[in-house]
Amino acid sequence: MDIEALDRLAEERVDHRFKGLPPDAAGLTVGELTAERRNLFTGGFTTPLLALSAERLEHNLALMETYATRHGLAFAPHGKTSMAPQLFRRQLDRGAWGITLALPHQLRVARAFGFGRLFLANELVDPAALRWIAAELAADPDFRLICYVDSVPGVELMATALEGAPRPLDVVVELAAGEGARTGVRTEAECAAVADAVAATGTLRLAGVAGYEGEVPGADPERVRGYLRRLVALAADFDKAGRFTGLDEIVVSAGGSAWFDAVADVFAEIPELSVPVLKLLRSGAYVSHDDGHYREVTPFNRVPEEGALEPAFRLWAQVVSRPSPEQAFANAGKRDAAHDLDLPFPQVVRRDGAEHPATGISVPALSDQHTWLRTTPEADLRVGDWLGLGLSHPCTTFDKWPLIPLAEADGTVVDYIRTFF
Repeated sequence: MDIEALDRLAEERVDHRFKGLPPDAAGLTVGELTAERRNLFTGGFTTPLLALSAERLEHNLALMETYATRHGLAFAPHGKTSMAPQLFRRQLDRGAWGITLALPHQLRVARAFGFGRLFLANELVDPAALRWIAAELAADPDFRLICYVDSVPGVELMATALEGAPRPLDVVVELAAGEGARTGVRTEAECAAVADAVAATGTLRLAGVAGYEGEVPGADPERVRGYLRRLVALAADFDKAGRFTGLDEIVVSAGGSAWFDAVADVFAEIPELSVPVLKLLRSGAYVSHDDGHYREVTPFNRVPEEGALEPAFRLWAQVVSRPSPEQAFANAGKRDAAHDLDLPFPQVVRRDGAEHPATGISVPALSDQHTWLRTTPEADLRVGDWLGLGLSHPCTTFDKWPLIPLAEADGTVVDYIRTFF
């Protein structure tokens, strides 16, 4: 981790690139604006405006650190959720083993800020990206990258592109979550063939096995645990066959944000292998959580004694039109809010410094730049009001906001989170 590179984020100038920020802050550095500790509601911010709760973010970071420790799991949270190096740093400060990513661009962002342990939960066969990885391995002997493989042709393409690399790239065989799932090898016999192909190269090293239980067709506790037990059995079979000879540890990795309780349970059953096992969990949406999809499917709903994540995002929009008693429009839309799974959820109305519940207000649709609001007779909503909206699915929220105010409960902005998509 390059602290100086992270600190340089505070030197970036605030300007028209960053929506929602105060127009009179143009020309200030992010650090200078942070030092002013402006208030979201009185400090000149414009709507729409996305804010991240400082208290809830800290709660979620602490909760997952405790959870991973309690269950003996290493943690490499999926950074593609936020693509925010400042949050990567806070996750590492909270004990994370490293950061998970999905694309070459995301790797480049992480490396630009000096992050040294990365897990690429995806196949990678792009020669240009692989040549860049070879250069990174050559330039930094401490850099470690682990990457998926799921086919013999993919292994061959990788091996060719990595020729000349000073040391082999660690790879894990991805076991598919079942027929009709996403990527991954469909059968254990095919997994063995992919592992043999890796062993035949001089540029790749088999480091373990991995998968994503969130893609199990018709996912339920029984099916998910059944898939995870197949993954564990594959690791044991590979070890018995001597495929991990020479390793200091064997990587067994899974874990989205919907079934990490199943991952913890099944990984606790991993038998003793020839060397220690790195039980690597990769859940990432927890960092901000949400008011929709993940709030419904979080494992903490199934095991409430473990704690509870808290939604940390709120999108503030302003009511700009009230054409009838049954309808209103606010000035946030698809450019501002996640909408691929669920629409935003009206939570509070703010007027003259006071807030009241958004009773009788719902969102039936989004346009590009408008939130459609349906209102019942009990709705207290006027043109000019600020409407606080809860959001679903953080993975498509962070990417819409390149600089996000981190605000305390009273609205005081204590930092700005830079994203890179």
